[in-house]
Amino acid sequence: MNDLDVLKVFCAGDGRYGNLLGVVRDGSSCPDDASRQALAAELGYSETVFVDDPERGVVDIRTPGTRMAFAGHPLVGVAWLLDIEELRPPAGAVWARDDGEFTWITARAEWVEGKRTEQYASAAEVEALPAPPPGEGWLYAWAWEDERAGRIRARGFPRRPDGAVVEDEATGSAALLLTAQLNRALNIIQGAGSQILTAPGPDGTIDIGGRVRFASPRAGGN
Repeated sequence: MNDLDVLKVFCAGDGRYGNLLGVVRDGSSCPDDASRQALAAELGYSETVFVDDPERGVVDIRTPGTRMAFAGHPLVGVAWLLDIEELRPPAGAVWARDDGEFTWITARAEWVEGKRTEQYASAAEVEALPAPPPGEGWLYAWAWEDERAGRIRARGFPRRPDGAVVEDEATGSAALLLTAQLNRALNIIQGAGSQILTAPGPDGTIDIGGRVRFASPRAGGN
């Protein structure tokens, strides 16, 4: 597909890791629900974004199995790719900015659906979890690495019935939810080594930031 870009979102400082994201720049190339869902399933990334209006920032976000009103890493990735100040997923208007190293979006915790956070006693316990842990429902497992500094170790497990994505490398929406629950800025290392920065705003919004790089299609997470 000529208009497909593959990005790594929430990369480490050296450009490694990051969650893979497919972006279809011309949404009209997949004009209907069935073709979009089929492509998202074929690509197999945790999310694929279809850009329906690049000037107004109208986007459609798909997992391999469903459509989403909001997701963090797809919006950070598209904001970086399109160099745009506002995005319009179904959940509502999302402001975006770039500070030269990190791309940031501003969103609301109430837009995050179907995810649960669970604190563990240590980073080692989080790292030792099987993929996925037993149970049902989207689990964001986390522990403090340095509570005073706001540093967290986390892993994300969709535990979807289709099993298309066993572990999410970097999950912006879950990081947003955790930031709202703790009400403080966080520096999160998730998955194999991806980095997510967050900060609560004064009006109930949350800023989520990360590095974005191009990746080769169907590349690994590093």
